[in-house]
Amino acid sequence: MSEHIDNSKYRKAKLKELILKLHDGGSQESVRQELLTSLSNIPYGEVVEVEQELISEGLPEEDVLSLCDAHSAVLEGRVDLSGSKSVPEGHPIDVLLEENAELKRLSDKTTEELLSIKYRNGEDYLMALLKIKGAFNLLMDVDKHYQRKEYLLFPYLEKVGITGPPKVMWGKHDEIRGLIKGSIEILQIPDLAKDDLLVSAEIVLFPALKGIFEMTIKEEEILFPMMMDTLADGDWYEIQKQSLEIGYCLYDPQVEWKPEGIEPENINVMQKEGGSIQLPTGAFMAEELLAILNTLPVDITFVDRNDKVKYFSQSSDRIFQRNRAILNRDVRHCHPPASAHIVDKILDDFKSGKQTRAPFWINMGGKMIHIEYFALRNVEGEYLGTLEVSHDLTGYRNLEDEQRILSYK
Repeated sequence: MSEHIDNSKYRKAKLKELILKLHDGGSQESVRQELLTSLSNIPYGEVVEVEQELISEGLPEEDVLSLCDAHSAVLEGRVDLSGSKSVPEGHPIDVLLEENAELKRLSDKTTEELLSIKYRNGEDYLMALLKIKGAFNLLMDVDKHYQRKEYLLFPYLEKVGITGPPKVMWGKHDEIRGLIKGSIEILQIPDLAKDDLLVSAEIVLFPALKGIFEMTIKEEEILFPMMMDTLADGDWYEIQKQSLEIGYCLYDPQVEWKPEGIEPENINVMQKEGGSIQLPTGAFMAEELLAILNTLPVDITFVDRNDKVKYFSQSSDRIFQRNRAILNRDVRHCHPPASAHIVDKILDDFKSGKQTRAPFWINMGGKMIHIEYFALRNVEGEYLGTLEVSHDLTGYRNLEDEQRILSYK
């Protein structure tokens, strides 16, 4: 036991020394080589302890934040995960890991697309630019991933006295968010020239992609194993129940994890207690309302007053497929970049009161699809959000004569 304690003290002291060398201007490569020479692997918990100690000893959080990428790069692949707990399928950490897989895949693909831009011209360049715009719109979804960490995971660490590292990681989240937003603003510039895009890519777009990727490593090598050690199953179950309120990132969990001994819950507390949703012209039980919304022969999607997707119906024959990864996503990022200006126009006109509905109809796969957007307002006329209703009109357009006799065909 004493040998283990001594080894731990030595590793932490050495790691602290190396991080301070980075702080004093040492190169990442030389520090990494010293790490490889003096230490083999470092338990993930000790990395967090060292960060916490440095902050407690007076190293400003801003300095630790600026060092975050450097010492993560030095440590990458050297963190010992052999003692970490296994993660059950559908567990909140499993969901975060699946989201990371999607984030890494999309970041890698977008990086390759950006690297190829210098060789593209004319229509080929414009098509690549559209793909990159669409990718960054999707990558903004990482905000939901970060919010679940900030509001659902970090409070548990703070309860056990681990306050510094979460603050540092939160700072990196804000930095990455800013880079993604900046990238989207650049990509929305009309007639963006290739040379301008290449310059912007070096300053903003590539750092955004690099930041997203490196954060997944920090999570998988340090944060997630530590969280698995710190939280009990009851804590994780509370986190899981609150996760949908924030939403998922590029991934819709297919398995619902429940710890042993937890009974399945009904639709919500109101339904469980036998209550109902009272409206001016009647009332519904929650499961009745759910059945009605999923039985209507239309697709329904609700966007709230802050332009976030909050609900979609789940009929068995939806025209446009949806998954829960779009919940709490900005509605603009749910549409192709080429149509984003149309979405903005509709929302602006609805909010100003200039318009109340916007109809479209398209031919899709031999079907006539009617799509209409409705402004939702309360009794005082205040804007509440937008309702999208999509309807397959093909069968109705083929109707002839009348049908007055019961027939189930």
